[in-house]
Amino acid sequence: MSERFARKLLDWWDRHGRKDLPWHHNRTPYRVWVSEIMLQQTQVATVIPYYQRFMARFPDVQALAEAPEDDVLEHWSGLGYYARARNLHQAAKTLVADWGGVFPEAREDLQTLPGIGRSTAAAIRTQALDRHDHILDGNVKRVLARYHGVEGWPGRTAVARALWRHAESHTPHERVRDYTQAIMDLGALVCTRSRPGCAACPLAEDCVACARCNPEAYPGKKPKKTKPEKACWLLLLEDSEGRLLFEKRPPSGIWGGLWSLPEADPALMPEDVPDYCYQHLALNAEQPRPMPDFRHTFSHYHLQIMPLHCLASPADNRVLDTGSQRWLHPSQALGLGLPAPIRKLLG
Repeated sequence: MSERFARKLLDWWDRHGRKDLPWHHNRTPYRVWVSEIMLQQTQVATVIPYYQRFMARFPDVQALAEAPEDDVLEHWSGLGYYARARNLHQAAKTLVADWGGVFPEAREDLQTLPGIGRSTAAAIRTQALDRHDHILDGNVKRVLARYHGVEGWPGRTAVARALWRHAESHTPHERVRDYTQAIMDLGALVCTRSRPGCAACPLAEDCVACARCNPEAYPGKKPKKTKPEKACWLLLLEDSEGRLLFEKRPPSGIWGGLWSLPEADPALMPEDVPDYCYQHLALNAEQPRPMPDFRHTFSHYHLQIMPLHCLASPADNRVLDTGSQRWLHPSQALGLGLPAPIRKLLG
């Protein structure tokens, strides 16, 4: 059965698979690694321009390791899930410092690097090094859950173990690079999350979900939780030269390591914000003017952003530019790593 699965899948891929994506050319471990990290939680069409721009700026692991974090985050800005970029940067530094800039071949060694889990390590090994290994990204989970009728959410340990067993049993020892690309392509192009193209699927004849006429029931959905609602004042503090005050956020948490605008407690009334600015930022702020608010949704909560414009000047004639604060014209700030909603607000 496993040989039949792989043979049918490879025959389909030879005719219909994707073979000309940017990371399919010059498949070094570095290029494959960057593409795999970008493709986590992000669709191919979105990733392509980011990947090309990232590769032009950071063509190899040495260039990435030596780059300032702000530069890395600026080239990631808009892709979201910024911990991926910070892990990528830290892993590059580790590769240069501990491995001489050469990717280790063992899966266990790859998994010691920040942001590289079992499936990503396997993708690097199969795609760049042509080693035998087994992948289980989101597309592969969907294909295998439907084909074998594996019920339940893949985030549950028992479900994940079952899917890994199937991934291992189906992976051939020959053409493993093509096979891993083929099963990812099948999930992306045919066995899609909604409205799967079962009539065009090479595996439909033996697929449990297809036989049951309910492919969209697999894999099981993550148990839903109501996302909490949060809010904040986002302060556009403008000085006499038309510059705005920007702050670098802490390295962890939402928008970690990015540059953003100062925030204030949403419980404050607009007229209370000048006092807040004096106490917390040592700024004299005048003429607070609310701007249209908007909503930004994170993976685990909704944030109502309420922009507030104020004219501002240092309360004690201090120069506020530090490692974590800068006065910048909006056009200058757009060259930094900014969260997508801040970039949208400035643009």
